[in-house]
Amino acid sequence: MIKRYLAILPIVFCLFRPSALLAQVYIKDSTNVPKEVALLIKDTKALNFIAMGDWGRVGADHQKQVAAQMGKTASEVKAQFVIATGDNFYPSGVTSEFDPLFKYSFEDIYTAFSLQWDWYPVLGNHDYKSNPDAQVAYSKISRRWKMPARYYSKKIPINGDTTKQVLIAFMDTNPFIPEYYSNSEYGPNVKGQDTARQKRWLQKVLSDTSSNVQWKMVVAHHPMYTGGSRTDGYDTKAIRNSLKPIFDKYGVDVFLTGHEHSLQHLVAGRTQHFISGAASEKTTVHLVPESKMAASEYGFMLFSVTEKKVLVQTIDDNGKIIYTTEINK
Repeated sequence: MIKRYLAILPIVFCLFRPSALLAQVYIKDSTNVPKEVALLIKDTKALNFIAMGDWGRVGADHQKQVAAQMGKTASEVKAQFVIATGDNFYPSGVTSEFDPLFKYSFEDIYTAFSLQWDWYPVLGNHDYKSNPDAQVAYSKISRRWKMPARYYSKKIPINGDTTKQVLIAFMDTNPFIPEYYSNSEYGPNVKGQDTARQKRWLQKVLSDTSSNVQWKMVVAHHPMYTGGSRTDGYDTKAIRNSLKPIFDKYGVDVFLTGHEHSLQHLVAGRTQHFISGAASEKTTVHLVPESKMAASEYGFMLFSVTEKKVLVQTIDDNGKIIYTTEINK
């Protein structure tokens, strides 16, 4: 049973699980604290998808448990796809599209029928240690693995209605971090990447003025803000300096990332920031000024998108809903 304690600041709610090491949830607004036994909110008319990240450990460190819960949740809401926020294969990515880790860390783990639909991954820093293009090439082998390039975009209809769409840009943020170029592991694969070109591409995607586009989302590995270990990290600052002006200019509604092995919701200006990087490891968290929620829990997020609302439910490896929030237009 979860015990609730009111922190020193009256607006911050801290939920602790004494039986689980480092299991803690910090929530600023009491209206977002779920009931002890909260039921999954199901909207069959919404575009439902799961967001998870930092996951490929051959089933280790709760990867199997999170995968099993993902399958149950996806089945309940009839999720249409999965977004993977990077660091798809630990410890050092994959060497080719025939690397056995595709089988042992992906195909053999996410076996539920409800997870056999499309997966849209992005590349994390660990994926850069070997051959990031191997993950692109795997798209030609796997029916559900959909990574046509290191960065790409999609327009996805809401409930099958092409006049109401979600525009999603899937970025490769590794080349935007200057320190990676001198890194012996990341350097060989970031060198030669054209960040100016990717920025031009991003601005073109986000400048879409079609009345059919109801929401603009960006998916990447590295967060712009975090209440984890990288709050003041060089990588966090690099992404914020590079991308925040573009997000502000083009009105990005949601920035979805991983990298931090936790579950977080932060708000900075118009953009709502979600970190879902706890699909097979969890690390400690704290609150920063932008934080709405920070959780050191294994788990993932469920997004339910309609024309006027994005509902986000954060779910742990036991199926408990630890946080819910809504974005309304």
